[in-house]
Amino acid sequence: MVYIFILVGPGGVGKSCLTIQFIAQRFVDEYDPTLEDSYRKQTTVDNEECLLDIYDTAGQEDFSAVRDQYMRTGNKCDLQDFREVSTADGEELARKLNCKFLETSAKERINVSEAFHELVKEVKKARSNSQNQTDHSETHHKKKRSCVLL
Repeated sequence: MVYIFILVGPGGVGKSCLTIQFIAQRFVDEYDPTLEDSYRKQTTVDNEECLLDIYDTAGQEDFSAVRDQYMRTGNKCDLQDFREVSTADGEELARKLNCKFLETSAKERINVSEAFHELVKEVKKARSNSQNQTDHSETHHKKKRSCVLL
């Protein structure tokens, strides 16, 4: 099964570092703004072979005003002294949004593979739910379809 992920967000927050750590098991410590890169990796999730196409986008210019040092370094779980949001606050928000919560560090390789694998699981679950709704609507009346963005 093929899964396509597009990483978006402000520049300097670690999208490329996380992706390269997942793809090549190495940490890139210099900040080199990404124009746009794409990566492909074969991996196994829940005993199923999966092909991940990962598109790493450039940081949006809309966020350039807040792209200072604290944003580039304050969101990695290995930098506890610079933490802006507590783990408890992150977990609480995840509960409210009904989503998974993982803290990652590309530098220390903490939860890197787990983050991508959890995305695959969420997409599989969404596809399954969508298929079940389609099957149900064919036997009853037609329901609206929706798009799930992760």
